[in-house]
Amino acid sequence: NPVEVLEKAIANVSPDFEVKSRRVGGANYQIPFPISGHRQMHFAFSWLVVSARARKGMPYERRLEAEIVDAYNATGAAFKKKEDTHRMAEANRAFAHFARG
Repeated sequence: NPVEVLEKAIANVSPDFEVKSRRVGGANYQIPFPISGHRQMHFAFSWLVVSARARKGMPYERRLEAEIVDAYNATGAAFKKKEDTHRMAEANRAFAHFARG
């Protein structure tokens, strides 16, 4: 079912955290923040479209289709972007207390 494939692809690419730069005491820190559902969807769709545009050698519809299938299978550039974002948030977890300040 194509709708289920798209829903699972979006779920696989949706990030749970993002990092924002915050200046504290003259130093810039990447502070992890949890993301709400609407913003998760925005990032997921945005990353899918950007990743599809970066692919070459076939029409855009095919590139987007390939990226959605890759996201469904938890591979591809959009999924890698989510993994990189989570890795960055995990690496900067020590600075999470600055988010409350």
